[in-house]
Amino acid sequence: MSRAWQALRALRLRFVGPAKELVGTDHFGNKYYRVPKHESHAGQIIPERRFVEAVNHEAYQYQMGDFPAEWEAWIRKKREDPPTIEEILRNENYREKMKQKVKDVFEKDKLLQAKEYEEGLVAEPSHTQVKGHASAPYYGKKEPSQDPTSTANTFQPGAWMPPGSDSSQNK
Repeated sequence: MSRAWQALRALRLRFVGPAKELVGTDHFGNKYYRVPKHESHAGQIIPERRFVEAVNHEAYQYQMGDFPAEWEAWIRKKREDPPTIEEILRNENYREKMKQKVKDVFEKDKLLQAKEYEEGLVAEPSHTQVKGHASAPYYGKKEPSQDPTSTANTFQPGAWMPPGSDSSQNK
């Protein structure tokens, strides 16, 4: 029986390719697999393939951060070995510490700016009020003007004069 099993396995490897190997899972429950490098039945070398079976099967439901950065780097072959849970937790703690440091620096800078404004060392920024968008036809006006009336039926070439000009000023 073992020879028959080996023969069937060899045929499957030759025609279908090797089975996927579970490499690991992340704390979201996503499972990461690899299919090792192998030779197809036509003699082609098929490179190693890495992929994820996500908990969330709908592609439109993915959000930024659904996959840890370490696993994404492994999938994209930016790193050779899959990440460990300890590595992921260490990096997550580091990211949280950096977020807190950025928040602290921002608050400290805000307080320093307020102190400088009070002491008159720095001029306060001017606050401008936007009244409309420059591309709007009524920019800066209270209401849009009326649409011009058409002169298509009464237009005569050379008969138009700018408003406020007299016909006696013509040469």
